[in-house]
Amino acid sequence: MTKAELRKIYLNKRKELAPGQLQNYSDAICELVFTHFQLEDKYISLFLPIERQNEINTYRIWEKAVEFGAYVGVPKVNFETLEMKHIQFESEDQLELSAWGIPEPNRGKVIPADKFDIVFVPLVTVDRKGHRVGYGKGFYDKFLKKCAPNCLFVGLYLFDFVEKIDNVHAGDMRLHACITPSGLHRFE
Repeated sequence: MTKAELRKIYLNKRKELAPGQLQNYSDAICELVFTHFQLEDKYISLFLPIERQNEINTYRIWEKAVEFGAYVGVPKVNFETLEMKHIQFESEDQLELSAWGIPEPNRGKVIPADKFDIVFVPLVTVDRKGHRVGYGKGFYDKFLKKCAPNCLFVGLYLFDFVEKIDNVHAGDMRLHACITPSGLHRFE
């Protein structure tokens, strides 16, 4: 199936989740993040959930990461250039909702892309080789290309992997790993 076909199917699957189910999945993913990754003194990129899209609740990951001494950068997007920068997220009073319903920091220290150790990547679906489907604007592909070669790209995902995405292209950045409610999956 194509990215557009898969995007439609999996966005609908997310909408069908009961609120309690989404929170249970989010809690399981959060626990697995801290089971499999050492975040002490690391620079991590973490997306915050677009609630109307039933995205994984990542606020608990932020809270625990900060307790462990991690530096957490949250994206702020520029829809004109289709680029995003990351701002260090230290308190919820930094946040405001963008016109797209995305919680973004309105102030703070910018963290350069090449400083991150781990990028937790949002996605709509992912295949067995680590190719992801997002919302289709390419923000993350552009950002991930700027990260250091040793930076880990880890998807956070609610469902089972699809077998194959038909229209993957050369500019798509693959994930190194993905965390689902059932565990950590590494891609080769």
